[in-house]
Amino acid sequence: MTLPLTSVPETVPEIEPDAPEVLELPGEGTGLVADGSDLAAADPAVEAGEATKPQVARWYAVQVASSCEKKVKATLEQRAVTLGVSNRILEIEIPQTPGVKLKKDGSRQSIEEKVFPGYVLVRMVLDEDTMMAVRSTPNVINFVGQEERRATGKARGHIRPRPLSRQEVDRIFKRAAEKKPVLKVDLTEGDQILVTAGPFKDFQGEVIEVSGERSKLKALLSIFGRETPVELEFSQISKQS
Repeated sequence: MTLPLTSVPETVPEIEPDAPEVLELPGEGTGLVADGSDLAAADPAVEAGEATKPQVARWYAVQVASSCEKKVKATLEQRAVTLGVSNRILEIEIPQTPGVKLKKDGSRQSIEEKVFPGYVLVRMVLDEDTMMAVRSTPNVINFVGQEERRATGKARGHIRPRPLSRQEVDRIFKRAAEKKPVLKVDLTEGDQILVTAGPFKDFQGEVIEVSGERSKLKALLSIFGRETPVELEFSQISKQS
């Protein structure tokens, strides 16, 4: 008996994947691909038939103890070399904007204002070694990411680091680059001041509002026996001890 011939299915064309997205950020130039796409075209060893696993570099946010951002950056840079992971922990950044602080004596001091106080950005290849290097650095709290809750108990679960998207990274660095310097003053509501310049020179008063972005404040001055709110420039006053 002759068996019936089965029909041969038509070949389904393969869909070509999207082109890899490469993060182009300040100080970059390693050529690492952000989404882990194939690097065969750039690697002669792969062209020769030797399969290699591409290394994926992404930006991660790391929460640190208050006012310890610079200390964490310096320590982690040293530890990356000591632990042999400096080829995978590539950049450590503290996004900052320029500012000016007005001291009590009226002098001005150039400062750097942190865009995100309490956080450090790290561009790295995420693996067990690099995660351990970051997490065990003094004053590091943890990666920013998704918490994997435990099946039982109330203890906090493990934090899985979440890489920042390209849009998030661009927005952070753009904000740091474009923000105009802000004048900071060591004054708060209720402080006593002395007017040192302008039509109200030598008047004393109490601060009721501080506007750092406008470099101005409002104070209650005693004028003709009545407390009157007056707007003053930071440069026109000095703080009374």
